[in-house]
Amino acid sequence: MSDQTPLCVDLDGTLIHSDLLLESFLLLIKSNPLYVLCVPWWLLRGKAHLKAQIANRVTLDGGALPYTESLLQWLRAQKAAGRTLWLCTASDKRLAQAVADHVGLFDGVMASDGQVNLAGGNKASHLVARFGERGFDYCGNHRVDLAIWAHARQAIVVNGDEALLKKAAQLTQVSHTVSPQPAGIKVIAKALRVHQWAKNALIFVPLAAAHKLTEVAALGDSILAFVAFSLCASSVYLLNDMLDLEADRQHHSKCKRPFAAGRLSLLFGLIAAPVLLLLAMGLALLLPLKFFGVLAVYYVATLAYSFGLKKVEMIDVLALAGLYTIRIVAGAAATDIPLSFWLLMFAIFIFLSLAIVKRYAELFVMRQQGKLSAKGRGYQVEDIGLLQSLGASSGYLSVLVLALYLNSPDVAVMYHHPKMAWGLVPIMLYWVSRIWMQTHRGQMHDDPLVYALKDRVSLLTGAAAAVVLWLAV
Repeated sequence: MSDQTPLCVDLDGTLIHSDLLLESFLLLIKSNPLYVLCVPWWLLRGKAHLKAQIANRVTLDGGALPYTESLLQWLRAQKAAGRTLWLCTASDKRLAQAVADHVGLFDGVMASDGQVNLAGGNKASHLVARFGERGFDYCGNHRVDLAIWAHARQAIVVNGDEALLKKAAQLTQVSHTVSPQPAGIKVIAKALRVHQWAKNALIFVPLAAAHKLTEVAALGDSILAFVAFSLCASSVYLLNDMLDLEADRQHHSKCKRPFAAGRLSLLFGLIAAPVLLLLAMGLALLLPLKFFGVLAVYYVATLAYSFGLKKVEMIDVLALAGLYTIRIVAGAAATDIPLSFWLLMFAIFIFLSLAIVKRYAELFVMRQQGKLSAKGRGYQVEDIGLLQSLGASSGYLSVLVLALYLNSPDVAVMYHHPKMAWGLVPIMLYWVSRIWMQTHRGQMHDDPLVYALKDRVSLLTGAAAAVVLWLAV
């Protein structure tokens, strides 16, 4: 005989590895950042009112959430056995219904309605009123659910630790458990994209170009600038990933990012992003004021990219090229080294080429998957041929700028054997050509700079360029 006791399931942190209030809040500020000014006023009328106001202004895709798949499988088995399933959540009823419609397992939904915040004791009272004392089983994941398990016949502990499991067992029988996803330092490091800090090594380029790498004071300033820029970049990465959840969850590789996969709490990101930014700005104040200005411009430009520029075709790659180049500007500002026109022109063209590589690689995968356009981007798959032409041309223009620089009077001043530096031209021609060949074959990492730092041939090419420069000096 099947168990006829109603099975009530929590949503946030239980059915999904996320929080609908935070998900909807991020959707809200992505649609219009000025809404953040309204949040305190809505909250003054209660958390339920806040949730309702946000829910009324956003559209949630129930399919674009990180579900607890092992729990879903168990719920399907319970449903097949004839049990009645209820979705019981503190999230707003509009959002909860969107989730219930997508899952297709629930016989009813109990949720916050703009007046009552259905959490903790309130939820327990509603469940007892509907099903009676010990007349229901409850799936939960948090300490707040202890108030509900105290009235439930059985507890199903989902994504909870050992301490929660023991406390639940003291209140009622624990009939089933679902282990939490592994988390820790590696997950946080991935969210901060520590591996992307390698791109900030561009800060040292002006120092190297001016042959001042051995000057201790200038090198120290560059290192401090590197740390400040890295912290600022991580702050931006966190914010960008939180604002781009839906698009990332539909991407072949970005769906594995900690926030998109639900492996890291959105609350962590909302706290860590401003903290990292404040730390970066604090370090920047130890350097020349113009470095602080460059860092501020980088942050604002990145926000503009995250909130809209990345959706506009060609503007997005120009913005990416600018964000790469601004790291070189920051290095010059931190050390008071005058910026070279030649260096800036070379940087703009080579980084534009690499930015287009990034978009080409994404469209290549889309084409293999049979998709027509990139989610959250302004490109169609049919643009892939044009992007290849534009990207390769930009790469070769950077080599042309390099050749013109090597033929300029500036080189005779900087190098004792300037003719040796001409070896850089064929090296760069080879590297740009190979990068685009790899991209054309679908062998390119989403971020070409990260790819270059891991690619053995690229590293050998860089070593050859360093030898040529050493011989020229």
